[in-house]
Parts: sequence; structure tokens; C-alpha cells
Amino acid sequence: MGGKVAAAYQATRGSVLDVDRAFYDGLTERAGRRRRVASHRVPIRDGLAWEVKAGQVFRIAIVDGAQVGDFNMWHRHDPRERMWASRTRQLQRAHVSTYDRLWSTLPFLRPMATIIDDTLAGYGEDAEGGRVHDLLGTRCDPYVNRLLTGEDFDFHCHSNLVRAVAPWGLTEFDVHDVLNVFQCTGLNDDDQYFMKACPARPGDYLELFAEIDLLCALSCCPGGDLSVDLWGPDARDPLSTCHPLAVEVFEVESERLAQWQPPESPAYAGGHGRRDPDVDWADLKDKS
Repeated sequence: MGGKVAAAYQATRGSVLDVDRAFYDGLTERAGRRRRVASHRVPIRDGLAWEVKAGQVFRIAIVDGAQVGDFNMWHRHDPRERMWASRTRQLQRAHVSTYDRLWSTLPFLRPMATIIDDTLAGYGEDAEGGRVHDLLGTRCDPYVNRLLTGEDFDFHCHSNLVRAVAPWGLTEFDVHDVLNVFQCTGLNDDDQYFMKACPARPGDYLELFAEIDLLCALSCCPGGDLSVDLWGPDARDPLSTCHPLAVEVFEVESERLAQWQPPESPAYAGGHGRRDPDVDWADLKDKS
């Protein structure tokens, strides 16, 4: 019955949710108009951070075997603007794919990146209700591990991301809720979060277009392909299921971007109901 209820947030013609699919299709590998400018590998149980300029494309890819990756993203020049998983769930969906956008936090609230290609787009919903590229859950971390097991275990996505962004001057407090790339998840009959074995295979990838200058970070999840229970009576170390991930960055021909502009934040000029005639709230926002 729930599937028949209309979404609360809906696109109107010409709004930022009304995606120009032809434009983004023209940026994919199939369109053949781009050049690789960077290539990285994320080792198993480790993290990586990298820069992407506005107007570039980046790809996260499976190389040796099924593997989940936990992804964070910030504005390169102002890390206060970062990916907002919960608003993205509302504006797009809980499991994202081609033409969905990853949105930034308030007061910025704009698309940071748009998914332009996804080899798992046809996975859909499986028999247990699982879907891929998850925004429902978040990164594994040593704190929840201590909470559930009473033990310290150093291999977690949160820790990988903390290490990855440290050279850019960011800290543990900057790491935020993630996009779980290639991860298959859902909600069971008791409305509880579940994870399944990753369905991705070598050659699969998720590709995104950078709408603004970005700092990206990816953890090669220490849970590997999630085919092994991480907690509970059957839990064991899933090291044997871990594989590296690849990251590539591409430039597209400038003429393809001739009509494109980086998105702007909503022009809200109010003061959140505050009434002080001596304060220009819009000016304060511009300076924040």
C-alpha cells in the first residue's frame, strides 16, 4: 500500500529537481567526449581523499571483487558545506542511481554531484527488498562496535575516512553520514535495517558529475562485500571478503559544458523569524 502514496518532495518543471537527462547522458563514457586526468586505488581496509573540480566526472569502480565503499563529500573551499544524506533521501530516494543528485547541508542546500552512470541501475529491488547504493544507513565505526561487542576493533569506515581527510585539515568532526556505494540494504518486516552481500562484480561502477569543486573521500569498507556477519552470534573477521576499489577522474570537452553553470543556493533572505531592524540577515548569510 505504501508504494501508492505520492512522494512528499516532487519535481516541478524547470526546478533543480527536473534533471536535464540529455545533458548528463552526454558526459558518460558512451558519449566518448572526455579525458582521464587522475586514477587512484583505495587499498583494502583503508581510505582515500581526492579533489574533483566543478565540471569534471569521477568514477568509483569494482576492480578485483565485490566490495562496499563508504563515501563522503565536501565543498573543496568551504567544508562547512558537505553532503546531506537525509535530505538527499527525501529529495531523491533512499537508494540512489542515475540522474539522482547528492545534496549539501543548510544553509547551502544545492546539488553537489549528479549520478550520470550506474552499471547496477538494473538491480532494482530483490526478493528480500534489498536495493543498492544505500543512504539508509551510515558508516561502521569503532564506537558502535564497542557498544555491541564490548571490544575495540580498529578497522572501520569512520576511522578510514578520518585518516583520509586529515591531510586536508579536516577532523573526525567533519566526517558525516555516507553514501554506501555498491551496498545492498533495506528494511525488514520489523522496519529494521538489514545488509546483504554486495552484488557488484569487476567492471561495475558508479559515476558522478561534480556540480561544484569537491573534496571527496572513500573508505574501502573493512566489512568487504558484507557476506560475513559483522555482529551477532555468527560474527567473524571478514578480511577474506575484502577487495580494493578504484577511483578515476575525467575531464569532458568544454563545449559540452557551454550551457552549464554550477548550482546556486536557494536565495532565502529571511532571518528565521527573527525581527531586528538593525541586522541585515541576508548579508550575514553571505559572510558565513
